[in-house]
Amino acid sequence: MKLVCASALVGLLAACASSSPDVIKRGDTQRMAQVEDAVVLSIRTVVVDGSQTGVGAAVGGVVGALGGYGGSGVQREAQVLGVLAGVAGAAAGNAIERFATKEDAIEVLVQLKGGDRRAIVQAKGTEQLAAGDPVIIITTGGKVRVTKAPK
Repeated sequence: MKLVCASALVGLLAACASSSPDVIKRGDTQRMAQVEDAVVLSIRTVVVDGSQTGVGAAVGGVVGALGGYGGSGVQREAQVLGVLAGVAGAAAGNAIERFATKEDAIEVLVQLKGGDRRAIVQAKGTEQLAAGDPVIIITTGGKVRVTKAPK
């Protein structure tokens, strides 16, 4: 039960961190963004590796230690068991966090009007991009996203 609670907490935290091109952070609103015209050369599916912020390890370690300590048996053995369970819980929590924050993405290779080429990796959004599509590259606060050009 405790592992389920830890997993749910890590999953909830992971859901808060989105790199979807359809989600704009509040701090990026009402800011001027640079826009460049381009054409899609190719699209490739990639996987963005999950993050390891330490939250999963911390939650897993605490849950494991509390679950392992249990209080039954000799006090010293219970403490050792609690420490071992804490280490195992931290490793499991770290793995759960990394898996929960992994996301499917696309790598978009584009050619700018001037002939330069750029590769941008972004989470899969609702738009379906294909080779030959006219797109715009929007840069705001150091973040870049690709979207179809307005008609």
